[in-house]
Amino acid sequence: MSKSRSLLKAIRFPAWRGGKAFARDQRGTTAIEFGLLAIPFFALVGATLETGLVSLAGQILDSAVQDSSRLIRTGQAQTANYNAALFEDAICDGLYGMFTCNELRVRVTVMVDFATAMAASPVVASGPNAGQWSIVEDYDDGVRDSIILVEAHYKWPVILNIGGFTLEDQPGGMRL
Repeated sequence: MSKSRSLLKAIRFPAWRGGKAFARDQRGTTAIEFGLLAIPFFALVGATLETGLVSLAGQILDSAVQDSSRLIRTGQAQTANYNAALFEDAICDGLYGMFTCNELRVRVTVMVDFATAMAASPVVASGPNAGQWSIVEDYDDGVRDSIILVEAHYKWPVILNIGGFTLEDQPGGMRL
């Protein structure tokens, strides 16, 4: 019996010395606190990274479209007889490999005046075909002094969905 008693003293488990010692013992507190805070912390870090990545992708696409649209604005696209495929390639050259170019939807149309130069939704909003492309890809770079509307759309895959908070705005975990 004395041998087992000395073994218990060697373990020094505070619960066997009374309730007060057990309440004062703080071993493992850090691990428990980390366990409680780890999920929200990593969720917040992940959400921040994904928001930054989606914003970066949007800026890169916008910049590539602006640079390619300059070809139309300066007449270089008309002189080089651009078509839809060549113009889409010009946009893809500025995307730095972040996008899958065959999933990019591009439409270049001539507008009558600036009042009618409004882009319609490129996807079906509701119903059984919700989220599918409704945009008809077209390329008409017009003539001198034409008002040209250049649209480029891409469905970016969203990774995180934390408790219903997500950046997706299209079915299937995508953001337009």
